[in-house]
Amino acid sequence: MARYQLTLAYDGTDFFGSQRQEKKRTVQGELEKALRGLGWEGRSILLSGRTDTGVNATGQVAACDLDWAHSDEELVRALNAKLPADLSVRKAKIARADFHPRFDAASRTYRYKLFCDAVRDPIRERFAWRVSARFEDALLKQVSQVFLGTHDFSGFGSPTTPKGTTVRTVTRADWTQTEPDEWQFEVEADAFLYRMVRRLVFVQVEAALGKVSVEDVAELLKQAKPAKRSGLAPAHGLTLVEVEYQESMK
Repeated sequence: MARYQLTLAYDGTDFFGSQRQEKKRTVQGELEKALRGLGWEGRSILLSGRTDTGVNATGQVAACDLDWAHSDEELVRALNAKLPADLSVRKAKIARADFHPRFDAASRTYRYKLFCDAVRDPIRERFAWRVSARFEDALLKQVSQVFLGTHDFSGFGSPTTPKGTTVRTVTRADWTQTEPDEWQFEVEADAFLYRMVRRLVFVQVEAALGKVSVEDVAELLKQAKPAKRSGLAPAHGLTLVEVEYQESMK
């Protein structure tokens, strides 16, 4: 018996989030079903964190204890043969016996994609938010820098546990123009609050549209009042890209 660290990728469109829910299709539920087909008898896998309904991933991390007599590569193939087309195991490896993908994580990186178009685009909109009005992209880059550092982000999300802290440290918050009408936001932090990235994206777009100022956003962050949380950017534009661990934790 060994503890395995699994890196997952999924299209979140048809999942009701990552965390197991009764009578709903989730990433955890599908992965556990595939593992049981390989003789897994555990009660629950461990995940690095939860993703909302519709949110995607290329670097979600799971862990499970499994009696597997073959190579890591064969485990990847065996699981993918049993998983649905919108979920795959990209990598598998043996980890420390007490490895926990959530509590051992040093940082997490999310990517959010959006584009500007007055007309609906069904293909692009599967994985990106269509903003119909023109906006000032320089303001996106300017307002993103407000979030760098250690702050109480309670105005932009809720704690992941009932008594959890709302203080987070953001080490990277960058906007990149990938096409003439398309941008992506990459944000890295030690951890994120529930729906924090989608709220950060929403308020930055509001600033770029001239509806709030950079100073307004900075003041909202400073106030740290949950009652004044910003709106939510759509889930389908968001992807969990990577969860990083210290070398000693792997």
